[in-house]
Amino acid sequence: MKFFIDSANIDDIRTAVSWGVLDGVTTNPSLVAKEGKKIDDVYPVICDLVQGPVSLEAVSMTAPEMVAEGKELCKYGDNVVVKLPMTTDGLAATKELAKDGIPVNMTLCFSPLQALLAAKAGAAYISPFVGRLDDISAVGMELISQIIQIYDNYDFATEVLVASIRNPIHALEAAMMGADVATIPFSVMQQFAKHPLTDRGIEQFLEDWKKVPHA
Repeated sequence: MKFFIDSANIDDIRTAVSWGVLDGVTTNPSLVAKEGKKIDDVYPVICDLVQGPVSLEAVSMTAPEMVAEGKELCKYGDNVVVKLPMTTDGLAATKELAKDGIPVNMTLCFSPLQALLAAKAGAAYISPFVGRLDDISAVGMELISQIIQIYDNYDFATEVLVASIRNPIHALEAAMMGADVATIPFSVMQQFAKHPLTDRGIEQFLEDWKKVPHA
């Protein structure tokens, strides 16, 4: 499973790149706003830092505007993926951009039928939001299982990008189901490498090392 970081924080992205495990980035104007920076000061840097896909979100609402904005976003880098909402206008825009070879990440997906529509329209990625479903007492990971089954049934090329990940369990279950990608906040990604037995083992090793004669 590929790991994307869901962030607009340049330092966090640079750190994740240094670990050698980062495959891409998803970001949006809301994340940029949290950093207190301008789009033009963030997007080009991210696209340069990361070798893999960088999903940049359009804010337009009509299909023609989405297409035009999507083409503008592509100017930030050759690795740009245009992120569009799962609406009928988003589907129409996805079809047009896909015709021009521009990959689209359809976001805000909450049902398997939405995912089916996205794949038929030619989306490169579908982003089901598992955490937000959990928030309303639905089981977000059930949606991932359904989408994977549908895509396997019909051999769609659209990749399942698990979004709104709130904890390591979401990522683990996504990997066990065979999802293509998980986009993860930096704080959650940091938790993946942590385990109390690892910490205890290191502490014991260092204590034992102190007992070894070094003279």
